[in-house]
Amino acid sequence: MTSKQKTIAYLDAANLHKGIDGLGWKLDYRKFRSWIRQKYGVDEAYLFIGLMPKHATLYTSLQNSGYKLIFKEVVYDGAGKAKGNCDADLVLQAVRDHFENGVTKVILVSSDGDYAPLVSFWLEKSVSCVVVSPAPLKKCSILLKKTGVPILCLNDVKHKLSYRPK
Repeated sequence: MTSKQKTIAYLDAANLHKGIDGLGWKLDYRKFRSWIRQKYGVDEAYLFIGLMPKHATLYTSLQNSGYKLIFKEVVYDGAGKAKGNCDADLVLQAVRDHFENGVTKVILVSSDGDYAPLVSFWLEKSVSCVVVSPAPLKKCSILLKKTGVPILCLNDVKHKLSYRPK
């Protein structure tokens, strides 16, 4: 490991997209990548996302914006709705990064309480952690809030990060 410790962001793409969409605005992913780099010193941003061939152009755009995409095979329910639950993949990558690479500074982009045990793990291991919630604080999981981790709501910085067509 180099003398400079890396800061890694772990983004739950579905939670991020649905959270922002539920607030009625669109996130500019290029601006967001730049913002987390500037605000939190994020060196690498892992975006956990379901793999669907029809979204190949989106994936290329996200990669060109500086995200490292971690794909999850999508399955379809009985109604034909796509499901690409990436929670376990995100947790495994985060724990692997801590133990194998000594990561000590992380950003979690999600408002999903399923990540509360991961946040608690980071805090127990003295990993500097911030949650960036796509949902307003009142809708962010109580399980995340109970960890005591600092939580920043994206709606509070909408003016900096919203997509504006050219």
